[in-house]
Amino acid sequence: SQTGRTQGGPGSGKGTQCERIVKDYGLTHLSSGDLLRSEVESGSARGKRLKDIMERGELVSLDIVLELIRDAMTNNASSRGFLIDGFPRELEQGVRFEKEVAPCQFVLFFDVSEAVMQQRLLKRGETSGRVDDNEATIKKRFHTFQELTKPVIEHYRQQSKVVQIDASGSVDAVFGQVKSALESRGL
Repeated sequence: SQTGRTQGGPGSGKGTQCERIVKDYGLTHLSSGDLLRSEVESGSARGKRLKDIMERGELVSLDIVLELIRDAMTNNASSRGFLIDGFPRELEQGVRFEKEVAPCQFVLFFDVSEAVMQQRLLKRGETSGRVDDNEATIKKRFHTFQELTKPVIEHYRQQSKVVQIDASGSVDAVFGQVKSALESRGL
């Protein structure tokens, strides 16, 4: 089965596109954040350990994140493929994922300017209630994306696995590019 990744800065629209990809192509969508929250809510022993780590404000180790993703993939072994959202966020995560879990066939990189991302997030912030949808936090999030994630994109670009999507257009226009990219990879 195919294993693809999505990357893009905050406000690039990758969440919206992931929903459409999953619906149209039948891939299993995995998000490390969702997996962590779900494990905590399950009340399992591992979930209780994670809750303690998160309540102390510490980062969850890469070992645990990889374990959660591996378990989710195993539990959905009959899936046509997996779309892993916003992971890896830094290079070590990608290298270890491919070594310990599964190879990555492609990376969809939703590329959009900082100005467009900021405009989208501020607009979303008018109704989302998200504390991170404000101008100061948006700038920090964009800087973090540039520092940590751009090297990941370059790593996969060197392997000819990056499909760069111009994410500045409408949802439908962007999805048209996504469809072409996925279909060229046999999906």
